Amino acid sequence: MLIKTLTLGHSPDPDDAFMFYGLAKELVAAHGYRFEHILQDIQTLNERATRGELDISAVSIHAYAYVSDKYALLPSGASMGDGYGPMLVSKRKFSRDEISRKKIAIPGKMTSAFLALQLWLGKPAKELNYVVVPFDHIFQAVRDGLADIGLIIHEGQLTYQNEGLLLCEDLGVWWGRENDGLPLPLGGNVIHKRFDLPTRKTISDILTASIQFSLDHRPEAVQHSLQYARDMGLDLADKFVGMYVNHWTLDYGERGRESIRRFLGRAFEQKLIPHRQELEFVK
Repeated sequence: MLIKTLTLGHSPDPDDAFMFYGLAKELVAAHGYRFEHILQDIQTLNERATRGELDISAVSIHAYAYVSDKYALLPSGASMGDGYGPMLVSKRKFSRDEISRKKIAIPGKMTSAFLALQLWLGKPAKELNYVVVPFDHIFQAVRDGLADIGLIIHEGQLTYQNEGLLLCEDLGVWWGRENDGLPLPLGGNVIHKRFDLPTRKTISDILTASIQFSLDHRPEAVQHSLQYARDMGLDLADKFVGMYVNHWTLDYGERGRESIRRFLGRAFEQKLIPHRQELEFVK
């Protein structure tokens, strides 16, 4: 049987490594496909998606607004902030009004964190004073005075207090409060539209099976993910994985789809993205 190789882009983070443990170690049925794992930071993956370079990729939901002509959203592999999300931290607490006038270190212009920040402030990027910093350098940017506020994602949400920083706002908490308890849609997996609908469904099922395998074999999958756990021990890595690999990740369902519709719909209404999205979901 001819093996077809597909490129699969995801971040070198514990949660993504956990999700794709079964695929990486060939522990789940691949139905004639082989997956070439492309590990790059989310900003790079977002940019590559705008060029349609990868067959399957993790992208920021914000970035999907710019690649929906090329990719369809898969139902599994999403990162949903259910009562938590990107955080604004600083050396001292600032109000929303103060933050809108401060210099903010952000992890990338196409990240969902940055779009959530614009929605929270009610201001487009052009009216904000920000500097783009690699997400793992944001603490240092705040400490060194390069920025007054840090917009943190990933494990920084669990470790900011160790850096002597204070929480000004959790954008996931804010989003849920304003949107009937819906999770804040942060990242998702997408598949290129060059694949026909049956192929998209087959590949979707393979990725879902990998996530289910990891959830069913959690200790081994977490151990595998530790190689990507920056300055995290086993317990902290396990907690981080639990935040972003859960029932939402297996299939975010109608509530997840509604949250994505609201997130990008409100961004369009506030003129933060160029056009209203015709969202396409693989079911």
